[in-house]
Amino acid sequence: MANEFLPICREDMEARGWDVCDFVYVCGDAYVDHPSFGHAIISRLLEARGYRVGIIPQPDWKKKESVMALGRPRLGFLVSAGNMDSMVNHYSVSKRRREKDSYTPGGIMGKRPDYACVVYCNLIRSVYPDIPIIAGGIEASLRRLAHYDYWSNRVKRSLLLDSQADLISYGMGERSIAEIADALASGLSVRDITFVDGTVYRTDRLDSVYDAVVLPSYDEIRRDKRRYAESFAVQYQNTDAYSGKRLCEPYGDHLYVVQNPPAKPLSVQEMDDVYDLPYMRTWHPVYDEAGGIPAFSEVKFSLVSNRGCFGGCSFCALTFHQGRIVQVRSHESIVKEAELLTKEPDFKGYIHDVGGPTANFRFPACKKQTKYGACPDRQCLFPRPCRNLIADHTDYIALLRKLRSLPKVKKVFIRSGIRFDYVLADKKKDFLEELCRYHVSGQLKVAPEHVAKPVLKRMGKPEPSVYQEFVREYTKMNEKLGLKQYLVPYLMSSHPGSTLTEAVELAEYLRDIRYTPEQVQDFYPTPSTVSTCMFYTGLDPRTMEPVPVPVNPHEKAMQRALMQYRLPKNYELVYEALKKAGREDLIGFGPKCLIRPRDGRAWQENAWRENAWRKNASKGDGGKEAAGRGNHGRKSSGEWEAAGKTGMGKKSAAQPARKKSTIRNVHKSPKGKGQKQ
Repeated sequence: MANEFLPICREDMEARGWDVCDFVYVCGDAYVDHPSFGHAIISRLLEARGYRVGIIPQPDWKKKESVMALGRPRLGFLVSAGNMDSMVNHYSVSKRRREKDSYTPGGIMGKRPDYACVVYCNLIRSVYPDIPIIAGGIEASLRRLAHYDYWSNRVKRSLLLDSQADLISYGMGERSIAEIADALASGLSVRDITFVDGTVYRTDRLDSVYDAVVLPSYDEIRRDKRRYAESFAVQYQNTDAYSGKRLCEPYGDHLYVVQNPPAKPLSVQEMDDVYDLPYMRTWHPVYDEAGGIPAFSEVKFSLVSNRGCFGGCSFCALTFHQGRIVQVRSHESIVKEAELLTKEPDFKGYIHDVGGPTANFRFPACKKQTKYGACPDRQCLFPRPCRNLIADHTDYIALLRKLRSLPKVKKVFIRSGIRFDYVLADKKKDFLEELCRYHVSGQLKVAPEHVAKPVLKRMGKPEPSVYQEFVREYTKMNEKLGLKQYLVPYLMSSHPGSTLTEAVELAEYLRDIRYTPEQVQDFYPTPSTVSTCMFYTGLDPRTMEPVPVPVNPHEKAMQRALMQYRLPKNYELVYEALKKAGREDLIGFGPKCLIRPRDGRAWQENAWRENAWRKNASKGDGGKEAAGRGNHGRKSSGEWEAAGKTGMGKKSAAQPARKKSTIRNVHKSPKGKGQKQ
């Protein structure tokens, strides 16, 4: 039975000779039995401990019968919204409904409800009033205490209360779920399971809660944004498994939500054990007809080497969910999984990624962390690397070399985030050479996020000079290797701290490097991040300093437009933004100007379009030069054609038909000779 999918229906149970499950796992994602999916890890972990686990993937929340498919479990229900928060899954930052759900068969949207964890738990409670319900996954984890909810624009209670669950297992959950299962199996009432690290429970009295830090009450933080920021600051300082305190959040006089300290990090052996469980390593065959699960295609040939991150970016929820202490798998475990990948019939020789939240973190930031935990009031890399930081890529390089040497492996890519400041902190420079020589294919994506110091300060990112130093080192290394490889910077608009002044500074930087982003990432206020706290309160919870926050949709649109100021459709927004920022000096005909004046705009569009057309005609290649690196950020003929259709310039009938081109980043270029494909 170890090489079969877990039961998803009564027939599957009967085939195994089961009359009842010990646990039923209700999940907002389709069932993919692969260690990149949380429901697979937790269910296989419990199976390995002798428990019978069934799965109800994406039940119809409008029908009570959907959660009764496997009957009443002996010990309880486990509930997760899936690998993503259901609201992030459903809505863009502009709160528009997305068209695709990558965790659903065929990418179909609408197979899970908004606030899925709350809905599923309440549905189960309506059918089985007295059954233990344990909520988990990232949605429950990041909403475990009162939190600002961007989609409803209000402060919501702990998910534990709104869902009617008995416990929340927060974080990655392996330790806590095993301890909960054993406690329930021993006959302990779920109401008495108040001692497990990495869990949240409710109580009506505080006399049984010892050594807890009492947070401001829900009523206080709902009414007073400063109190909200103060509460969040305490939570943020207690996310470490070694130094974190028990927290208590009052809801009136007779209701309290208690968060136990985080569960301890997994050892290397424990990490190996998790990834060595008997996964089927694919989606359940019931999804074949629909074309499978799109999200699985992104991870099928990728390898997880670590979890946790000491990067400390303000907009990232990893501190709250996985913690700052890096946990890793052994080389043997990763190589073993890589060998399995090479045996897949559709393996083409390429391992798509070897990493985690941050690819080049392979051990805790310093020796102190393994004994005392991460510092509650200091960051490892911001504003500059800590003097105790161990910046060493030796282990990661050795791992990558082992993977490259495997039969059938042509190339190993690194597509997880690379912390460029950590690369620079490693004085040996051998990783940068290894990276450029073997693990980049034309482009390396990195995340400076912004260039303005006030914004970077709030983001918890290094100063722009650090990124510029990395650009120089990366360029120098590629020149040494005889390779033409370029950097693609990830940049973010409308983050707290960014006014139009900082947005214009970012636009000037894009002008200077001759780069137009194909897409713009607007800041998304997801639950339980420092940046979201700033977005809601206008205060930096770490210092209680006031922070300017772009919340008006029109201002945010102007900041986005500035990042793509070359696009004709953005002209009016860019013009307005420059006027409001007092930067009319950037409107004109000079080499530093972003846009032309209104009375010179038609001339500008016609001149650029004519120039692009002449280049294309002389090349005779359908406009490839105009759209590529040689264009230096100017618009291609196809783009001006598209602009003409929206009234931003008219296409001459005398011009010959040409292939449409798209904006590509100006760094992209063919690889140098001799580079391994």
